[in-house]
Amino acid sequence: MKSEILSLSNVSKESLLNETKKKVLEHQEKCNSFVTILENASLGEGKESKLSNIPYVLKDNFSTKGILTTGSSNTLKDYIPPYNSTVYQKLLDAGAILVAKSSMDEFGMGGSGITPHTGVVCNPYDTSLIAGGSSCGSAACVCDKVVPFAIGSDTGDSVRKPAAYCGIVGYKPTYGMISRYGLFPFASSLDHVGVLTRSVVDAAIVGNAIKGIDSHDMTTFDSSSIDLEKEIEEPISTRKLFYIKELVRLENYPNASEELKSILSQFHEFIKTLQSQGVLVEEVSLSRELLDVIPSVYTCISCAEATSNLSNLTGILFGEPGVGKNVVEQMIDHRTKGFSPLIKRRLIIGSYVLQKENQEKYFVNAQRVRNRIVSIMKGFFQKYDACILPCASSVAPKIKDVNDKMKRESSILDNHMVIGNFGGFPSITIPSSFINGMPVGINLTAEIMEDAKLLSIAYQCEKLLDFKGGETK
Repeated sequence: MKSEILSLSNVSKESLLNETKKKVLEHQEKCNSFVTILENASLGEGKESKLSNIPYVLKDNFSTKGILTTGSSNTLKDYIPPYNSTVYQKLLDAGAILVAKSSMDEFGMGGSGITPHTGVVCNPYDTSLIAGGSSCGSAACVCDKVVPFAIGSDTGDSVRKPAAYCGIVGYKPTYGMISRYGLFPFASSLDHVGVLTRSVVDAAIVGNAIKGIDSHDMTTFDSSSIDLEKEIEEPISTRKLFYIKELVRLENYPNASEELKSILSQFHEFIKTLQSQGVLVEEVSLSRELLDVIPSVYTCISCAEATSNLSNLTGILFGEPGVGKNVVEQMIDHRTKGFSPLIKRRLIIGSYVLQKENQEKYFVNAQRVRNRIVSIMKGFFQKYDACILPCASSVAPKIKDVNDKMKRESSILDNHMVIGNFGGFPSITIPSSFINGMPVGINLTAEIMEDAKLLSIAYQCEKLLDFKGGETK
């Protein structure tokens, strides 16, 4: 099995850590992926495990006791948590070594990596391009072979989209499989912890290490009977997959770019490869009307939940107090100066849709549409093992062509991965090929708690694709 984590078990741990520290500094100069670099990181003292003394990077929205944790926001630029997130504590206990906290779109609200308070994060393949977001720093450093794995968070596709843009694996488990205690909340009904690696096996190894029920997070469930590595060698010939025809038929994109044409062509070629291996792959239909409103539904729900979750960031409990004659003026000054324009817009939208006169029209209706989409997908999962689709309509865009404004128009192929968050479905992105020298990926999504089956399918697809990561610049 292809596993960088397991292959490092025979490497001198001290030399591995020293080499990693060197790579961290070099990578930071190139891609600006880190908020905090732990130059004093030392060999772990946890129990013996597959992750013992394996260096890794943690997204900067996971609380780490005594270590700066900013959420890549000026409002928390000096915040040092007094406690550990469950994920960080589990990795400590496993003996893994944290070497850096990675940059992210502010509070996870963004898909570009251009809004961190420490500056834009670049794609290692081409530093004029974005790494994707919000888990930009985590994706970029794994892509650049700084560490074998990193931890991110995924509220819409924030682990899986940057993984696709950077040519690595991005795994978002079933909602509640991994505790979110100590993770800065963005949208609580959509937030997931995610894993970024360079192989499906490594995603399974890390997932096994950090999953589990947690008394600090009431949304977690007992996953002790689920072993993410156990089924990974299961043959793919018995599997049944489906794809949504409205998303992958070229005629649905009258102004398709050459990149999109290549992405769809390569996808259909891979479907033929799967079928040649005995896999049943069929197309299904999901209303274009529903597909078109996914971004709006996501915006209404996520912004409303963010407005509630970030209401404690007033400059009184956290951060530097604002200037003003009274508490209200001080809070306004703190939030005005501390939040980026993107965050302000999202909080205004959230406040608007939660107003009493607007709730039914916007927030409640968005929840109804979300439930409708989830119900349809669950119906598909009664017949099929997983959904397979391309990750995006293009390779990573150029930094200069991206702004921090929410997209009003985008390809329906760029928004489908949020369905995994709507339903809490396990979902994984694997690299598939290169187009114009940049990686593209394929996404697989399965029914809740079918993570082991999903990773098995992804592993077999990974072997068939035989993706060879190119040299980063």
